[in-house]
Amino acid sequence: MSVSASGADLHSTAPEDSGPHRAAALAAISHGTSSEKGRAAVKALAERVAALAGGAASVSETRLGHVDVEQPDIAATLESLPPGAPAVLVPLLLSAGFHVNVDMQEALEEANQPVAVAPAMGPDERLVRAMAQRLREAGADLSRDTIVLGGAGSSDTSAQQDVRTTAEMLADHLGVPVTASYLSFAEPTVHRAVEQARADSPGGRVAIASYLLAPGYFQGLLRRQGADVVAKPLLLEGSVPDGIPELVLDRFRAGLRALPA
Repeated sequence: MSVSASGADLHSTAPEDSGPHRAAALAAISHGTSSEKGRAAVKALAERVAALAGGAASVSETRLGHVDVEQPDIAATLESLPPGAPAVLVPLLLSAGFHVNVDMQEALEEANQPVAVAPAMGPDERLVRAMAQRLREAGADLSRDTIVLGGAGSSDTSAQQDVRTTAEMLADHLGVPVTASYLSFAEPTVHRAVEQARADSPGGRVAIASYLLAPGYFQGLLRRQGADVVAKPLLLEGSVPDGIPELVLDRFRAGLRALPA
């Protein structure tokens, strides 16, 4: 099983599932990154999704594309499909910001086949469980650490709200307060949230829950915000948390319902 830069087929499909009888290609669209570790982590997720989709009659084939940095881009990903084949763009993005609401919508309007855009991955309890797992792996101690959720940030207010909602969900899951923060565009910044946590709990530790999909530029920034503990991103090379591939397939099914006739 492989993912090629030309948008090659990841997996074929087989038995009937309980979803819609209509079938379409699942085009998983990541942000794209120059990080080799990040690329490997996203590829691992795409391959897990392809294997899972092998039992879904609603998925005719799968592709991996990117909205920025890497190739194939969205247009090339759609062009790699048979002429006129319907497709659902499934954002491998945690929030529905500019790339989902603008870039993918523009690709939909320019496509020469029926195309729908699925919802972004988050907020979702499966992402919250994966963040909690990464915090444990990083050595966070809920009895003494102040938890700050660090997201990439967006100028889109709905994407900012998605991060705040996810922080509330993580707080409920962990049973401790969690502060939402951002690396760009929005307030509070991660650095400011860390400073405030230190001011509120002198002598205590601060742990950052990484609300980032994969290793890359933003994860590097997160490590430089002054926290004592920084969790790794949701995806790692060779480590895709349970539930995440199923989440992507669920988003595909939601997009399939919006696919034009």
